[in-house]
Amino acid sequence: MPEAGLGPRRSIHDAAGGTALPGRLVRAEGADPTGDPSADEAYDGLGATWELYARAFGRDSLDGAGMELVASVHYGQDFANAYWDGEQMVFGDGDGGYFTSFTGAVDVIGHELTHGVVQHTASLIYLAQPGALHESIADCFGAMTAQHQRGQRAEEADWLIGAGLFTDAVQGVALRSMKAPGTAYDDPVLGKDPQPDSMAHYADLPHDAENDNGGVHINSGIPNRAFYLAATGIGGRTEEGAGLLWYDALTRGGLPRDADFATFAAATLAAAEARHGADSAERAAVAEAWRTVGVLEGEA
Repeated sequence: MPEAGLGPRRSIHDAAGGTALPGRLVRAEGADPTGDPSADEAYDGLGATWELYARAFGRDSLDGAGMELVASVHYGQDFANAYWDGEQMVFGDGDGGYFTSFTGAVDVIGHELTHGVVQHTASLIYLAQPGALHESIADCFGAMTAQHQRGQRAEEADWLIGAGLFTDAVQGVALRSMKAPGTAYDDPVLGKDPQPDSMAHYADLPHDAENDNGGVHINSGIPNRAFYLAATGIGGRTEEGAGLLWYDALTRGGLPRDADFATFAAATLAAAEARHGADSAERAAVAEAWRTVGVLEGEA
């Protein structure tokens, strides 16, 4: 566990509508709020993510060794996204038409920072099923960041990623639904949420940038739903149940960089067996979750 009294090391910068990173430092660790909602939301979201990893999993920052958490807000003009660039977080203010500021969703912040955790652990390749796993693991820990902050149990959470990012002009509730992939939005301009909820509807796409690197943001709905089912099947606080098993599968070593869904499912089952036993209710819940989404067949 991180040593008592130690906490995150955050620095929030203002890109001031430009693209040069990181921009002007506006809030260092321990400094008072700036009064700029974007800067202060980013500061709080970075802290909430650090807290989840530290308190639930004994991990000190993204690399496990106290890495500084750097973020830039007000990036670009009408930039409707947030991303981890391999070294720091970058937040756009949204376009005002369809998207609001991306600092307002703590689950999205947890998602993006988790890309950094995957980078420092299994380092999954960002293509097809390994890439979809990369995206799904980011959603799993993003959802847990929000649940941990709110003190929610698995059955109390909404399991939405990015709720509140859409403006009122959009017919939708969030970027993604882990509980019901494919239902997060259905809008005349943005289109319909394309995520499948099982392998029966897996999107087999070309492995190029034009097709989302083989559908990494699309097919992540399948392992997302498996995690939701495992978390609610086990019950209680997600980070104490299914979250621990997913963390073990990601970090204990041996997960190949090109792991597909079935390989990761096997790793979560092994983690459940190691923590709880071969005949445990926890292992049974994980197996049933992966069977329900069609990744595993029969007995597992």
